[in-house]
Amino acid sequence: MHAPLRITLLSPPTFWRCEPSWSWTSRPLPDHLLWCVLDGRGRLELGGDLRELHPGVCAVFAPGDAPRATHDPRRRLLVFGMHFEVDRPRVAQDPRWGEVMDRELLGVLARTCDASYRRQDALGRRQAELCLEQLLGVIWDAVHNPGRSVTDTAVDEVARQIRQDPSHDWTVTEMARRAALSRAQFTRRFVAQLGMSPAQYLIQSRIDRAHQLLTDSGMTVTQTAAALGYTDVPYFSRQYKQRTGRSPSQDR
Repeated sequence: MHAPLRITLLSPPTFWRCEPSWSWTSRPLPDHLLWCVLDGRGRLELGGDLRELHPGVCAVFAPGDAPRATHDPRRRLLVFGMHFEVDRPRVAQDPRWGEVMDRELLGVLARTCDASYRRQDALGRRQAELCLEQLLGVIWDAVHNPGRSVTDTAVDEVARQIRQDPSHDWTVTEMARRAALSRAQFTRRFVAQLGMSPAQYLIQSRIDRAHQLLTDSGMTVTQTAAALGYTDVPYFSRQYKQRTGRSPSQDR
């Protein structure tokens, strides 16, 4: 088992809207630097590689890196980042950058990191370090899964909504509409990402929720079945046993 990553902030988490005349030619960095683009357009060069900058593009620079960057003064960059040190020297190994498709998550983590640090107490600093760890994890995922698209994110979001509200009267047509895809496209992408059809995923989500209700809420088998949209209790019981290997009454 790997030891937990140990991160220490060396500068406050900071947002900066680059000035119209801004450009950046960095000296070799003495530490790690997180750099996340939240708005605007520009270009970043590192070690001969050139990257177009737009919202969602993030870089994790390592000691010794000397990045260069410019931006469009009509679409000024808004960047979030901080300097830090880490106990694993290969934390920022190539590739140095990735594109985070979930812009909402990126923004939430950045704002939470900033607000926590500025509380100026030990808990706030620790929360900021944890947000940085999460940001690095999101970026590394983007680096190692570069083929993910807006469509992949939309399918993931529909799956999350199903897990959150499995009692809803879901249809594949509604799921596809929420992902802005045709029914056939949605089903194909859903199976590729989640490993099962939308209908099977819905059943599994309902059974998972049924297990929670039976073990934690005190609801009866009949009440649980009704709460999750089953009008036929024996049918619910068969599905439950097929998925869990136990009858609902055994788990209640």
